[in-house]
Amino acid sequence: MEGARLIIEEINREAELKIKYILEEAEKKAEELRREAEKRAKARAEWIIRKAQAQAELEKQRIIANAKLEVRRKKLALQEELINEVLKALKERLASIPEGEYLEVLKELIIPGIEELGEEKVIVASNKETLALLEKHLEDIKKEAKERLGKEVEIDIGTPIETIGGVVIYNADGSIRIDNTFEARMERFQSDLRSIIAKTLFR
Repeated sequence: MEGARLIIEEINREAELKIKYILEEAEKKAEELRREAEKRAKARAEWIIRKAQAQAELEKQRIIANAKLEVRRKKLALQEELINEVLKALKERLASIPEGEYLEVLKELIIPGIEELGEEKVIVASNKETLALLEKHLEDIKKEAKERLGKEVEIDIGTPIETIGGVVIYNADGSIRIDNTFEARMERFQSDLRSIIAKTLFR
């Protein structure tokens, strides 16, 4: 009987040791799994944070880029508005040049125009006020044209046209014309004018 008891006690002790070993192993495995899960969760959280930060950075850059575009658009719109105001003021200034100064301007528009046409007879058209001024000083203009061009040129006064100033010069049959009205010249030199105005206003 004593031998059987000892065997049973030995079996129980071995069973307890095995149970203890199994429990320790299970705890170790559980701890490993917990740490692994924490590690994965931390990595996942860091990935989520990095992704969120990247998205936030992209959104920030998009907002900044849009804001810059909007500022540039408003700046260009303001520049365009100011340039147009200057061009408008320039037209008003040209339309109200003092008579003596305007006459000299007209000579500089007519005589080179005659030279460009290369004709012996030309017709000059403009608004009523300009035609009246030209009529009054026509002989003086013819004289200066002869001196500068070295030949006699017949200059006739044409019919009134819509313009703020300057002249249109025709040959006798009207087949060739040179438009030296203020509007036409501003149109031809608009790019240069706008560039000069922009540099003056926004340098």
